[in-house]
Amino acid sequence: MTQTEPSTEEAPASAKTAPALELLTFRIADQDYALDIMSVREIRGWTRTTPLPHAPAYMKGVINLRGTVLPVMDLGVRLGLPAREQTERNVIIVVHHEDAMTGLLVDAVSDIVTLSADDLQPPPDIGPGGQPAVVRDLSLIDDKMIRILDLPATIEIAESAAA
Repeated sequence: MTQTEPSTEEAPASAKTAPALELLTFRIADQDYALDIMSVREIRGWTRTTPLPHAPAYMKGVINLRGTVLPVMDLGVRLGLPAREQTERNVIIVVHHEDAMTGLLVDAVSDIVTLSADDLQPPPDIGPGGQPAVVRDLSLIDDKMIRILDLPATIEIAESAAA
């Protein structure tokens, strides 16, 4: 019985511990954002895109990714930031969501961080009614506010607007 009691006490403690969340942090126009690293397939340097007619302004076009046509979204424009000139310092984060791959154009990739649920705070409800928020959580890392994006909301709204 003595051996069982400590393990019984440990179970509630481990139940309280939320699983760690690994995030890829990146910058867009001097602002810090993050995505769940499990959705990231690769990070590649800027490649000129082939624009498509009648695409939304935030869709830069498509690139050839090892024989696959990959749509590339300017994530800054998608988030309502002003369009910027692309340079060789820009990066495309290739993400996977619901059997589809999309490239997200960002200014630079910063780091991989691990956060617990206690490190996350919900954003204030200030968005337009009826639309899902693209920022899922906020966190403070080294005195910088990190916006953690809801990838499905970001990608699905974009896909429905492109259709």
